Amino acid sequence: MSSVTAAEKSLAGRTAVVTGASSGIGRAIAETLGGAGAHVVLGGRTKSAMDESVKRITASGGTAESHVHDVRDVAEARALVDRAVEATGRLDVMVNNAGVSYPEPIVDAEPEHWRVMLETNVLALLVGSQAAVRAMRACGADDGHIVNISSVASLQPASGVYGATKHAVRCINESLRRELLDEPIKVISIMPGAIATSFARNFDPAVLELMVSSMGGSGEETQSTQGDRLPDAVLEQAQKSMSEHLCAPEDVAEAVLWAITRPAGVHLAELVVRPKKDLSL
Repeated sequence: MSSVTAAEKSLAGRTAVVTGASSGIGRAIAETLGGAGAHVVLGGRTKSAMDESVKRITASGGTAESHVHDVRDVAEARALVDRAVEATGRLDVMVNNAGVSYPEPIVDAEPEHWRVMLETNVLALLVGSQAAVRAMRACGADDGHIVNISSVASLQPASGVYGATKHAVRCINESLRRELLDEPIKVISIMPGAIATSFARNFDPAVLELMVSSMGGSGEETQSTQGDRLPDAVLEQAQKSMSEHLCAPEDVAEAVLWAITRPAGVHLAELVVRPKKDLSL
């Protein structure tokens, strides 16, 4: 968990929802916001992992709850926001973090993989944002924030179908930001570069083995099946041994916290978080 001092507990009394909170960037964001005083509602696919985050948040003096849900299911996505409002009577921060990538050439790709990316990276983000706006309006939020985790792929013209979903997110972000200019709800896009997370789980296993071996590890440390979560130990070692090329999830989480705690008159529409020598370029 990112270290947050008592003086930085600027989210006390606030409620935040974080999707894709089972691991990586989502987990780091949830724990960082919880450490800053927010009541955090974690949504994701792995209950045990989220429950561990809830324990860490509670140990730091915060409060949190976890819910297994499928962001691709419209009803479930809306229900996650409803649970946050039911728990505290308010919603202040919505972090649409859940995302997936299948880095395949278009001519060789599986159309079902396109569907998964579009439904996870675009549709779920739209549904989550819409539900959050309606909840913030209903509970009279005076300083609401919708944080959409995008990617530096949205800045690159030839970044494949995954990049196309993130170009869509950039368009959605700016459109929603303009729709809400006269309301106390800000829309923020955080665009990470190369981050040491399990996001690479859908890469070709041979590529993952090469990555791990280049860091001094063995192929046995990678997942046995494509699509499985990468072990935390492997990711931590990757970030330590390639710190100029890979940021840590906590770097993105701290950027989120900083962005949503700016003065009321400051609106950070976009923020890029990347390592010094970004592997995603």
